This record gives sequence, C-alpha cells and structure tokens, in this order.
Amino acid sequence: MTERMTDRPSPRHHDLETWPVADLVAAITESQFTAIAAVQAAGPTLGRAVAGAAKRLARGGRLIYLGAGTSGRLAMLDAAELPPTFGWPPDRALALIAGGPSALTAAIEGAEDDAHAAAAALSDLACGPDDVVIGLAASGATPFTVAGLRAARASGALTIGIANAPGTPLIEAAEIGIILNTGPELVAGSTRMKAGTAQKVALTTFSTALMVRLGLVYQGRMVEMRPTNAKLQRRAEAIVADLTGVCAQDARAALARAEGSIKLATVMLALDLPLEAARARLDAAGGRLADALKP
Repeated sequence: MTERMTDRPSPRHHDLETWPVADLVAAITESQFTAIAAVQAAGPTLGRAVAGAAKRLARGGRLIYLGAGTSGRLAMLDAAELPPTFGWPPDRALALIAGGPSALTAAIEGAEDDAHAAAAALSDLACGPDDVVIGLAASGATPFTVAGLRAARASGALTIGIANAPGTPLIEAAEIGIILNTGPELVAGSTRMKAGTAQKVALTTFSTALMVRLGLVYQGRMVEMRPTNAKLQRRAEAIVADLTGVCAQDARAALARAEGSIKLATVMLALDLPLEAARARLDAAGGRLADALKP
C-alpha cells in the first residue's frame, strides 16, 4: 500500500525529542505558517467553491459537512458557528461526523472506515441539487467521507472536497477539489497539527466569504446576528448606532421595536420609516441591507 503523504515522517524533525523545549515550541509554531501558505495557494479554487455554493444556497439549499476525527470536529465547529454569527438557519448548516455526535469528544474506532454511513445519512436528509456538500479528509482517502461525497454528487448536490494531499480519492470524487498541500507533519500522521490548521482556515475562509456573498454582512458587520445575551445586545446596539449615527439609547429603542433585527432597526432609523414600511423595503431588497438603504 502506498504511504500517504500525511503519514510520512518529516526528515527535518527526526530527532525532535532531543531538542531544547524552546526550539521545540518554535518548530511547532513555525509549522503553522505552512498551513496558511497552503490555504493561500488554494485561493482561486476556494473562490470557485464560494461562487458555486452561493448559487445553490440562494435557492434555499443547505450546507452539509462530512468528516471523520479531527476533520469531522472542524466541520462540526464551522457548521455550529454559522447560526449565531450570521443568523444562518441551523437546519441549513449540518455536519455529519463518522461515529455520530459522540465522536466530537471521543475517538470512535473504525467509524471512519464505514463507507455506507455517510451515504445513508445523506439519503435520510434527502440531499439534492440545491445542497452543497463539503467533505474533509487530511489523507483524502477516508472511506466514510469519500463514499459520502460520491453519493452527494450522484444526487446532484455541489460537492467540494478538501484534502491535504493531491491525487487522492476525495479530490477525484469532488466536483471542486481543494488541495491544501501541507506535506508531512512534525509528528508523523498527526493531522490535528498543520493539516488541521489548514482545514480550519479554509473552512473559515469559505463559509465567511459565502455568508458575505449571500448578503449577511454589511460594511464588515454581523448584521444578521441575533442579540440573544447581554454582550450581543450591546454589540447590536453599537452596530445600529454606528451605521445610522444615532445614540445608543435610540439604537436600543429601535432594536426593541424591530424585535432584535439589526437590519430592520437600521432601515427604520436610516430612512426614518415606521416598522412595517421598513420591513417591506427590506423584503423587497431580498434582505440585503445595502440594497434596502439605496435612495
């Protein structure tokens, strides 16, 4: 069997255990720069993925992530952060991790080798042409993820594969393959290190750019955020005050009338409109604040 790139030992670090602790920490930190460089190199492909995904999600589709182990946990993290940050519906950001939710906190041995589980889960979700399925595997060969991506592509979904090595089954199975070529790990095979960092950065880049393209960000602000606690209430008030030039008290009052909607409160104040007129204007703009505020 051909050795996977992510399992190869790093010649530079073959005697790592003998290094002074300062050199050890410096080497581990330095290795993370490789992760960022790998994501930068994949920028054009990431851009294609964002553009393709935006079209599907604008039609009402879902983001569905697939992964095992570290990749699965990173997928779960990205999916979980979209609703509070961007107001994205939780039922449209789903993550399927090999072994199920319990695999988030403990390794489920053998789960990644189940080539039928992801396909079955996607079938249960009625995955279809409006959906976007993202499969992550550092090796690019995890049976759970590869089989799931193949099933998703057969269903007509847009499939995006993210792997840390070229020429892998995952990249070949995906409609858009994103290669994060991070090379051998400082600790051979431990892809929670720079391979995991690269995947995290790629996912954050992809999903954030996607939310921006879908109109869920305005002037660099989280205008779809819901103020569900005291900290977020203060943040919402600051966003509305900053965008409209009113004082914090007036921003707070507008948010109360708008039932916490930053966009609605902003339209009301910026255009001096009553609640329902502001709501109608925002709806006519497809929820895009920039368009709703145009003269």
